[in-house]
Amino acid sequence: MASVAMPKEPPVVSGEKDLKNNFVTAKTTRVAVVVEYNGSRYHGFQLQKGPETIQGELEKALKALTGENIRVAASSRTDSGVHAGGQVASFGTKSLLATKVFINGLNYYLPADIAVKAAYRVDDGFNVRRNAVGREYRYSILNSKTRSPLQDDYCYRVGGELNAEVMNEAAEVLIGRHDFASFASNLGDELKSTVRRVYRAQVAREGEMVIFNMHANAFLPHQVRNTIGSLIMVGLGKMTKDCFHSIMEARKMGLAGPAAPACGLCLVKVNYKKNLKEYDVENL
Repeated sequence: MASVAMPKEPPVVSGEKDLKNNFVTAKTTRVAVVVEYNGSRYHGFQLQKGPETIQGELEKALKALTGENIRVAASSRTDSGVHAGGQVASFGTKSLLATKVFINGLNYYLPADIAVKAAYRVDDGFNVRRNAVGREYRYSILNSKTRSPLQDDYCYRVGGELNAEVMNEAAEVLIGRHDFASFASNLGDELKSTVRRVYRAQVAREGEMVIFNMHANAFLPHQVRNTIGSLIMVGLGKMTKDCFHSIMEARKMGLAGPAAPACGLCLVKVNYKKNLKEYDVENL
């Protein structure tokens, strides 16, 4: 007889089963979570009226788990279609659920393309955005004349032969503290400066994949996608390294590009002065 799949049970968050392990005497009301997601069907992280967003799904899951209307903040507001392997978000809560229950409970209520990978009770003064000292992004290019059904959701396909070595040489000029206005699509009212510090900007080939890794203290709107858009032009021989360098030196908004599609971009990691585990007051 064929086995019948049983419906999964909701997480145990109350009752007599395991009160000691499911609840804590909270030292703080703030929780930070590390979130992984496939952003293909979402209109970015930030909450919007109508379209589905990562923030919206997290807040719905928190409502289902805790009964509270909770506002979630993120370290980086990823755009529509952008993925994340290490997004960090935080929220305030009156709930005394242990962090492991937040992980299991949120993953029960979240859709399959979003997952909470870790959770920490952090000090109430912890600011998930302002306390971050660096963000690491990866852009993946499938350099192939044919599509890849297994990878199309997570990369941008370029049919022409890319010279990854020349792209890497051009990207070296990005390293250091510079004015990156030319690589921003929209500065916005809240941006006071277009100066950023880039710690790493590297292009490397891995078989048919050409990978661009960029690590900076912070990023301007669409900075990575505009940067890789210009680097693809360099790799195809349609732009010289000197031209790429002159784009940065011009410091003129929107000069770089065209912006590469969002599907190839992933927020890999958000860095803080300490490992997030060291901020965890639940286990102190």
